[in-house]
Amino acid sequence: MSKDIFLRAEDVSKICDVSVTKAYNIIRALNDELKEKGYYILSGRVSKVYLYERLNIKE
Repeated sequence: MSKDIFLRAEDVSKICDVSVTKAYNIIRALNDELKEKGYYILSGRVSKVYLYERLNIKE
């Protein structure tokens, strides 16, 4: 997981300690933000860098 560029709902669920359903909601919200900024998004996945940035997680 540490070298993955994109995270799936199961990964987000573990990182955020939430259910997989809630993880999908987080992914959808972050992808909507990225789409508004003009980035291409992958449905059901989120950029690890962007997730960590928005959650203020330092590696």
